[in-house]
Amino acid sequence: MFLTLFVVLLVLWLLGFFAFHVASGLIHILLIIAVISLVMHLFRGRSVA
Repeated sequence: MFLTLFVVLLVLWLLGFFAFHVASGLIHILLIIAVISLVMHLFRGRSVA
């Protein structure tokens, strides 16, 4: 789940940063959340469901 969230947020960040040239610092919050989700995924490992 966190890996999927990471990929989605990273793609949205890349689109906002390069494709639409968003000058606001808010677009970087997506990158921060994506990195946090990746770190959580790495530390938690696979969830057993």
